[in-house]
Amino acid sequence: MKTLLRSIVWLALIVWLGGLFFFPVAAQAAFTNISDTHAAGTIVATCLRVLHHEGLFCGVLIVILLAIGRLTSVYRGSALAGIVVALVMIGLTAFSQYWIIPRMETYRIAAGGAIDNVPKTDPRHAAFDHLHNVSVDVEEAVMIGGVVLVFLLAHASSEPRER
Repeated sequence: MKTLLRSIVWLALIVWLGGLFFFPVAAQAAFTNISDTHAAGTIVATCLRVLHHEGLFCGVLIVILLAIGRLTSVYRGSALAGIVVALVMIGLTAFSQYWIIPRMETYRIAAGGAIDNVPKTDPRHAAFDHLHNVSVDVEEAVMIGGVVLVFLLAHASSEPRER
């Protein structure tokens, strides 16, 4: 039971972090290889939506399994810190998916559908760019949280169990 629980927690974290670390590569490839920035942005937005849903699912799974592990003494004290970090990661992911992205989409549509068709000085373009920068910062914070979670889980797994 202990090995299965820990394996599923690690697998969920690997899937989430792997997607987070691969996403910037995929986004850069889309914007480098597709001359139509609107099409590239649509592909990147679709990938980000999938990444967010994947992260939300994995994050909730991690929290549930860490809580079970804490109750059953599979994990000790640092599992609580892991739960907190995972909840922050979930919160940031939800904030990006359900607050930032819809507002970016609103500005894109208000600009005529393709944000690059309006000058950067246009308030809609400026607001879109600002939200894009916030989105990048939020994704980076989730990535950092994931790395912190790796260390917390490694520590929680190595803590001596009471006999």
